[in-house]
Amino acid sequence: MPEIPTKPYLLRALYEWCVDNGYTPHLAVKVDSRSQVPSEYVRNGEITLNVSPTAVHKLQMGNDLIEFSARFAGVARQISFPMAGVYALYAKETGHGMTFEVDAAKPSVQIEAEGEPASAKDGPSNEPGPAVPPPPALVAPAAPTEPTKPTGGKPQLRRIK
Repeated sequence: MPEIPTKPYLLRALYEWCVDNGYTPHLAVKVDSRSQVPSEYVRNGEITLNVSPTAVHKLQMGNDLIEFSARFAGVARQISFPMAGVYALYAKETGHGMTFEVDAAKPSVQIEAEGEPASAKDGPSNEPGPAVPPPPALVAPAAPTEPTKPTGGKPQLRRIK
């Protein structure tokens, strides 16, 4: 049996750290043909999602897939994407988080059916939609080193392979 990658465990731990500290966790995702996300919020084959407990409903961060429901512009959507597409999780307020390598895949989006009924029980809104800022500078050091301390600007994140 192949070894399970560390990435899902690190993402779940970072998510919990963000929530426990009152931060807003954001996921930066490379969108591919397996991703079910609202195409109108995809920019350059990527999407950044607010995954705080107040923005999503029924968040499941499995070893292979991340799933939840959220509202975009008041419309409930079911979101899912492969764990392999996640390239960062960070706290919106501080920029602290971690980047990850992404498996190469063809960028495309699974288009959702228009006019799907939105149920009030689908959970809180994932607003502000496209106003969610992009992740902080996602630059990894050339060789594994100690994490860089912030110098007043946006922090650099360490890439995990």
